[in-house]
Amino acid sequence: MRLKVEFTTEPFDLDEAPAHAVVAREVLEAAELDTVDVGPFGNTAEGGADAVLTAVDALLRRTLTAGATRISLQVNVVEEGDR
Repeated sequence: MRLKVEFTTEPFDLDEAPAHAVVAREVLEAAELDTVDVGPFGNTAEGGADAVLTAVDALLRRTLTAGATRISLQVNVVEEGDR
């Protein structure tokens, strides 16, 4: 099974990336994911179910520790034709 996760971390800071946003990027870049897109207003990553779920666990734990006060996320199953 393939999954796609979309998420944002808050609070936002448009002048410079807050620590929790930097940590989120580090978690995704270190994960064994097929695609990663990190941006100022939303982030996405896609890969096998185990890799995505492991990354989500690390993402939640590490970004909260780094100061995130809210994390919104959505996980979707990616159908073969949706690639």
